[in-house]
Amino acid sequence: MSTNPYQDDRGNKDRSIANPAGSGSLHAGSYSGQPQKGTAGEPFLIGEAMTGGYGGGADILHGCTIAVDKGEIAVIVGPNGAGKSTAMKAVFGMLDLRAGDVRLNGESIARLAPQARVARGMAFVPQTSNVFTSLTVEENLEMGAFLRRDDISGTMEQVYGLFPILRDKRRQKAGELSGGQRQQVAVGRALMTRPSVLMLDEPTAGVSPIVMDELFDRIIEVARTGISILMVEQNARQALAIADKGYVLVQGRNRFTDTGEALLNDPDVRKSFLGG
Repeated sequence: MSTNPYQDDRGNKDRSIANPAGSGSLHAGSYSGQPQKGTAGEPFLIGEAMTGGYGGGADILHGCTIAVDKGEIAVIVGPNGAGKSTAMKAVFGMLDLRAGDVRLNGESIARLAPQARVARGMAFVPQTSNVFTSLTVEENLEMGAFLRRDDISGTMEQVYGLFPILRDKRRQKAGELSGGQRQQVAVGRALMTRPSVLMLDEPTAGVSPIVMDELFDRIIEVARTGISILMVEQNARQALAIADKGYVLVQGRNRFTDTGEALLNDPDVRKSFLGG
């Protein structure tokens, strides 16, 4: 019997999270809204009525709401420029929010910096610049546990169980891996924090259809352990097929919100966003 808890029986080149000098600093946003108390029965993580943009620029999000519950997969889709990645960054504290709130487990975290949100159990995997290319696979995973003071060997074994190829390549530099293998390293490093929420910005960008299917299978396995998955995806049809909840954004606003299955079967969504 497998000891892997992640297993049971069954576009957007945004470099704003990376320091171009190579030190990988996070850009924390500001918050000028009014924190709200959580209500009974609300989702585990919710970015509610978020309005804001970067610095003193124009608002990119306009009353946007996205949420995900424990053990669920929520997918954000929409056309290019819809604000999908921006909405995720707002939830992670990388956008200047002028209205709305972000709550985790009923508590407002809107004033917390991204690093503080990591300490609260949130993990974010950007689309690009998401591995330390000069470090080995194992060193990348160890870097993911930088906040931990306990034994990390068990979690590393779980990650290797989820992504067996990483065990085989654990002493190889991440910069020498294929695109799909790098994504596995990035997700694995995020899981080393033992998060309650895993946020993925276009995890299948640039990979083959076979690798995309494998990554989606692994994402399903992670969600089954009770981790909330919030994901931005350009491969909308495939992503909605595994989603418990789907959000279609257009120009920073919610256009459609429903289960993944319902959105796939909605004729307006199919015609406008899924190619008919």
